[in-house]
Amino acid sequence: MQFQTFDESYVERLRAGDFRTQEHFVNYFSDLIQLKLRSRLRSPQAIEDVRQETFARVFVALRKEGSIRNPERLGSFVNSICNNVLLESYRASSRSSSLEDEEEKDLPVAPVDILGALVAKQREEKVREILEELPERDRRLLREVFLEEREKDDVCRDFGVDREYLRVLVYRAKQSFKILYLRGVATGSGDTAAVEKL
Repeated sequence: MQFQTFDESYVERLRAGDFRTQEHFVNYFSDLIQLKLRSRLRSPQAIEDVRQETFARVFVALRKEGSIRNPERLGSFVNSICNNVLLESYRASSRSSSLEDEEEKDLPVAPVDILGALVAKQREEKVREILEELPERDRRLLREVFLEEREKDDVCRDFGVDREYLRVLVYRAKQSFKILYLRGVATGSGDTAAVEKL
């Protein structure tokens, strides 16, 4: 498969609803998404559900002003949305599946040779490394709030704090994370996109 490069004009045509551009976009990313999901989901129906939800969210995001600031990174943007939909799919199925099914889902996944997936994986590894360097409370807090996306009230209960103080704790934990991350960037071992998400 030949990788496509994107520019502002392509993204503008997508936003404007140009049929040929949308058709190209869906065909191009359908192949990549299916390649990515084939090793992660069991059924063709689950793959199709994630694919359709990914496109639905991308098209909603395209209509929002400033949602795509770097058109050349459109592939990474689509990949990130696909990852989020995939994680939600895992969460939804884990609620309804048995423990035995859950154990099978935890088997290692074969790597997929997609540039966006590689970048996301490297970023994820860097974030995990930095989380390990943080104090236990900060590490738990950032994991629960940002990675596991737990309800704030549940996190407050676990930490024995109210919503206002939780905000303070999250702010401090984010600052600690950013300091460590930016130190890695200064030594040439990081990328600022993960910091921007916090």
